[in-house]
Amino acid sequence: MECRKLELTINSANDLRGVRRMFKMKVYAKVLIGGNQEMEKRTPVDKHGRTNPAWNYTMKYSISEQWLEHHGTMLVIKLYCKRKLGDRYIGEVHQSLKQLYDYASPLGGSAVVCFPVQMGCAESQGQLCFSYRFGEKVAIEKLMLAESIASFLVTGQGGAI
Repeated sequence: MECRKLELTINSANDLRGVRRMFKMKVYAKVLIGGNQEMEKRTPVDKHGRTNPAWNYTMKYSISEQWLEHHGTMLVIKLYCKRKLGDRYIGEVHQSLKQLYDYASPLGGSAVVCFPVQMGCAESQGQLCFSYRFGEKVAIEKLMLAESIASFLVTGQGGAI
């Protein structure tokens, strides 16, 4: 089976819908690929940007080559406002991995894009900007070996292959 590395950097959002009346908004993003909860990652909380947060936070994924062949595998980025009494949903962006790959391929495999933030059936409110880069296609066994070696070099602890 073949896969690719995906490096995703959540850059910023702007003109988001304000979901707090009393205190300033502290926004973070949750990223999910293909509905796989084990692949969920999140940015740190931006405590200063309010409705215009900036993260410039990079996440790395290993994704199946099959996910780039069909429009059904989605990249979902959900935005939340951090609160003591439970975080409040702001909105989200959905994009097909295939569509992102097809757009970036002629550009050397990487791109910077901005998409409107949607909240259910309501009109979009603001936009989210992120950059991404797809790596070369490799056999999953080679990728696992490379990740294990890198982990050992960084932490000094070996991982099972």
